[in-house]
Amino acid sequence: MKDSNPKKTTRPGSVDEYLSALPEEKRAALEKLRKIIKSVVPDATEVISYQIPVFKYKGRPLVGFGAAKNHCSFYIMSSAVTKAHRDDLKSYDTSVGTVRFPATKPLPATLVTKLVKARIAENNARDV
Repeated sequence: MKDSNPKKTTRPGSVDEYLSALPEEKRAALEKLRKIIKSVVPDATEVISYQIPVFKYKGRPLVGFGAAKNHCSFYIMSSAVTKAHRDDLKSYDTSVGTVRFPATKPLPATLVTKLVKARIAENNARDV
């Protein structure tokens, strides 16, 4: 029997599957972001959570990323980190724990590195 729901989509099982389904421009922007995150926290685990790629550090969600119709997103997953770095983020569209950016203008490596390190510190502080 054929699936009668034409809107049903296949959920990605891995970050590579997620990225491979994207248009080239968004895929390139998010692969750059992924590479930066991996360079900062090479021992993080990549998973798909809530249908987006997420990096887990010491078993806890650290950061994630995704693509939407008109932008890419970097999920900091922390309102405290977003607020603490609001000056660095003032030229971006942000909301609680999320930074949105056009695929044609990926986030600078220095900014991503700073935000990932802040999230690592936040996660580590919870272990104390």
